[in-house]
Amino acid sequence: MIHTIADVAAGLLVLWILLHLLEANQGNVFVQFVRDLAGWLSAWSHDIFTMENEQVRFVLNYGLPAVVYLFIGHGVAAKIRHR
Repeated sequence: MIHTIADVAAGLLVLWILLHLLEANQGNVFVQFVRDLAGWLSAWSHDIFTMENEQVRFVLNYGLPAVVYLFIGHGVAAKIRHR
């Protein structure tokens, strides 16, 4: 279950990165939903990276939490599984 939650969280963040880079319609309800969830999941990492290139900064600031959730979630799941 922990493994799945981590995968879903990372997947939502990656989906938001793709929607943003592909310039999805920000007025769409689904896009707004994904944006809001991604914002909540990555609130702790906003503006960690402040380079001038907006797209690179965006990918890093939302990609870092995706990687962290995957590593932590899979690590905790593996630790529980080996008990």
